[in-house]
Amino acid sequence: MRREQPDPAQRELAALRDDVAALREAVAREGDGRLADWGAAAEAGDGARNLAHYLAMRSRDLRALQMRLAAFGLSSLGRSEADVLISLDALLATLRRLCGEKADYPARARDDGLQRACDAVFGASPTRRARIMATLPSEAADDPSLVSALIAAGVDCARINCAHDDAPAWRRMAVNVRAAAERLERTCKVLMDVAGPKLRLEEIRAPEKCRLSTGDRLLLTARLDGKGKGVAATLNFPQVVAQLRPGAEVSFDDGKATGRVLSRDDAGAEVEIVAARAKGLRLKPGKGVNFPTAELDLSPLTEKDMADLDTVAELADLVGFSFVQRVEDIALLEAALAARRREKPLQALVLKIETPLALRNLPRLIVRAAARHPTAVMIARGDLAVEVGFARLSEMQEEMLWLCEAAHVPVIWATQVLDQLVHEGVASRAEATDAAMAQRADCVMLNKGAYLPQGVRFLRDVLARMDRHQWKKFSRLARLDAWA
Repeated sequence: MRREQPDPAQRELAALRDDVAALREAVAREGDGRLADWGAAAEAGDGARNLAHYLAMRSRDLRALQMRLAAFGLSSLGRSEADVLISLDALLATLRRLCGEKADYPARARDDGLQRACDAVFGASPTRRARIMATLPSEAADDPSLVSALIAAGVDCARINCAHDDAPAWRRMAVNVRAAAERLERTCKVLMDVAGPKLRLEEIRAPEKCRLSTGDRLLLTARLDGKGKGVAATLNFPQVVAQLRPGAEVSFDDGKATGRVLSRDDAGAEVEIVAARAKGLRLKPGKGVNFPTAELDLSPLTEKDMADLDTVAELADLVGFSFVQRVEDIALLEAALAARRREKPLQALVLKIETPLALRNLPRLIVRAAARHPTAVMIARGDLAVEVGFARLSEMQEEMLWLCEAAHVPVIWATQVLDQLVHEGVASRAEATDAAMAQRADCVMLNKGAYLPQGVRFLRDVLARMDRHQWKKFSRLARLDAWA
């Protein structure tokens, strides 16, 4: 009797079943290996475990497998960040049933780990998924009505930038925030952002109105010599000059000009400008400097930061950690806060990702911080764009969104959101689209400006509208009213 051969579709389904089963086994095994490598296997929470499994899955190119699955109308694993193994198990159960086998679907956890983390960091928000953070201007210390207007407009978290103002002003800001939140019956957390070692130009030696163009050279030196010739500048952290090597990239004033270190000797590092705006770059004290390809040996907490932490440990609900790069940096901040907090509850940590090294270490940073503190990640798009390159920024902010969702860690979308609206009162088309894209994060940050309350209201409206259509990578099929 002739045995009936399975049709091509059944053969492909069987092949898919075997491939997905092999993938599931490899992801579980490699994920456990990553946890052990992180030193987190024993005490790892659900977020850390899921992050390890997600990175194991994303370490391979799954595009061909996705297309094969999509041909049968099956899950292509494109939205598996929240729970990787359960997503694989559910897909595998469907494939086994389609192959005529018995298979039970996994029980999905009722608890949403990311939502719990958002509530722990920012407080519960009954109105919209993505929270709004606003940087308080100096006026907020002495103008309670401004703070009330911001919270009434929709601010869920008030940011105090410790690079500006002083401890008495920060204290008055925090008092105004808490009084306004109580009066308006709103939750509004206080984030205090520790400044960190932001590199800036300090002293300049150059002819009056000098502008540097492509091909020009300058000397970065630890100390200016009054007898020297040519354009030269010092940095606010002079020890950095000795750490530079030929070939190191240099960026001035948020990327308005870029250069490359040609040589370094006892006098300093000679830098050639390789790209600049048409009108050239005018060097000014206080302008930012970045070294994207150099791993600088700088403590993430300066002497000023250590003094500021006395106030931060007392007032803040969330502590923003600038220029964190290594796991040891988190241990340093934890120890400094613990010495000041003593028996008080642990504060939430916000890891500001601003350098390529921090980006590479992000999984370890998250696992280390989240093991002890409510933790969020800030995509600090200003410095990060300069450090990784503007062309790469868009890709990296997407990957960070996915990574943090897998880790069950909230993401703050920051830098220049609605910048023109906040400063001039009118939004540009590009930044309105940027605000809509920001809804996929868990919190969106606005910087200070004359029209900040208007910016908050505009952002609140955009986020509410986008909530109908998008949840992270998941597209919601709400009714389209424009063509109803």
